[in-house]
Amino acid sequence: MKKKLFNTITIFTLLLMVNCSKDDYSFGALTAPSNFEVQYELIGKTADLPDGDGSGKVKFAVKADDAISYKFIFPDGTSENSPSGEYQKLFTKVGVHTYTVTVIASGKGGLATNTTVDVTVLSTFNDDQAKELLSGGSSKKWYFSASEKGHLAVGPNNDNPEQNYFGYWYQAVAFEKAGAASSSCLYDNVLTFSEVAGELKFNLDNGGKTFFNATYLSVGGGSGSDDSCLDYVATGTKSVSLSLSESVITKNTNAATQTRSTLMTFSEGGFMGYYIGQSTYEILSLTENRMVVRAVMGNDAGAAWYHVFTTTKPVQSSTTADYTNLVFSDEFNTDGAPDATKWGYDLGTGDNGWGNSEEQIYTNTSDNVIVSGGSLKIIAKKVGSGYTSARLKSENKFEFTYGKIEIKAKLTTGAGTWPALWMLGEDYATNTWPGCGEIDIMEYKGSQPTTIYGTLHYPGNSGGNGNGGSTTIANAATEFHVYKAIWSPASVKLYVDDVLFHTVTNTSSLPFNKDFFLIMNVAMGGTFGGAIDSGFTQSSMEVDYIRVYQ
Repeated sequence: MKKKLFNTITIFTLLLMVNCSKDDYSFGALTAPSNFEVQYELIGKTADLPDGDGSGKVKFAVKADDAISYKFIFPDGTSENSPSGEYQKLFTKVGVHTYTVTVIASGKGGLATNTTVDVTVLSTFNDDQAKELLSGGSSKKWYFSASEKGHLAVGPNNDNPEQNYFGYWYQAVAFEKAGAASSSCLYDNVLTFSEVAGELKFNLDNGGKTFFNATYLSVGGGSGSDDSCLDYVATGTKSVSLSLSESVITKNTNAATQTRSTLMTFSEGGFMGYYIGQSTYEILSLTENRMVVRAVMGNDAGAAWYHVFTTTKPVQSSTTADYTNLVFSDEFNTDGAPDATKWGYDLGTGDNGWGNSEEQIYTNTSDNVIVSGGSLKIIAKKVGSGYTSARLKSENKFEFTYGKIEIKAKLTTGAGTWPALWMLGEDYATNTWPGCGEIDIMEYKGSQPTTIYGTLHYPGNSGGNGNGGSTTIANAATEFHVYKAIWSPASVKLYVDDVLFHTVTNTSSLPFNKDFFLIMNVAMGGTFGGAIDSGFTQSSMEVDYIRVYQ
């Protein structure tokens, strides 16, 4: 991803020898930020209060040589950009807890350096703080986080710690309830929390239609066995009472971000958009812009529903060109080595052409690549003082122009890991990179576990200046997600779980109108992967399937 520096005597030789790779063969002095310093202050810290005054507030101040901006990544799934390097964070999980905060310093050309710091702080998160987060101090609007998998979810409400967690039975995919007319009203909901004279108030504007659970259709004058939208107006402003909950969520996917067990009860039968016969919701996670709640449906102790809300209304991607004829796939259902009719390998070290100061050696042995249990596993390992991994490619086996590419994968853990799902122009040997073109459907840094990158590289937009975007998901390394590209003569669109996050307009002057081949790999370190965790031993990228439609 980063630019490499060359001296002019070796230019011609390098252009003849180098393979097309994730490098930008441009010139100019680019320096990664260095001399990283991270300082933080616990608000209210004294000799008697070594973990702060209980407000949960921590003030950060960072600086680095050659840095032009900074980004903070917090373990609750939130992040914050700060050109100045200063930011104050509110930690809301009650008690004394230690949080690992990642700080990224970015320099010119996209060169970046990252570090982590452990912060131990006391939070006595209370009702006043909850009111502040819900209402913003005056009035704040919330929406179903429709672009997020699991924004609507259900699981059993029982004492079994292996089952009692977020979405054990069901998790809605992105915009799942936008497709059918019977359920399309859910994402129109606007939930407004306001603080009036110290009291928390709530108003639900549902446009006159309510999404009912099938059990409660009769409340809205309907019938049937499917959840449906009915003409049912949620009228009037409700009062909201907050109280500590006696129930404990023993296991859920938001455990790391859980604030406390707080019950939120709405007066006069108020509800949070989806009618499940309940007016009391348990807050599992609450930040300035994201909220996760749990409610037991009606009086049924057997089912608990989970809702995820955001303060920015998600927008579903517009209709675009699609492809439906399956022309290539690998479901990875046969244990052993990958199918040799579909996959070859790049072998050896970065000296063979992939560069970027990566530290791994690529092999084709079962230590680094194997199909097992219904998925392909590309395994990066520490071996002695170095690292081994694998890089698969469909070159000379399957190459194509235009189509829809879907890859379902679970990514790696550990700072320095760099998994990627991408495509390269098949003419790279004669049309030196970036002229051959490159489409990065997904790239990921183990040091930034909530960020997914997608980038196109071509002349004028390569290396650190690639035409790219990013999106955030909370569980890339623990759950499978579908990474998708829709590549047409008009554009290249990149998605995660059907949510569009980056578009590049295609034209006849770009190298995206000819055959490309597929690549899957896990690199270690390098100019994009960053510093490798000294304690790293091994981690895998698992691929459930890859499918290409035309």
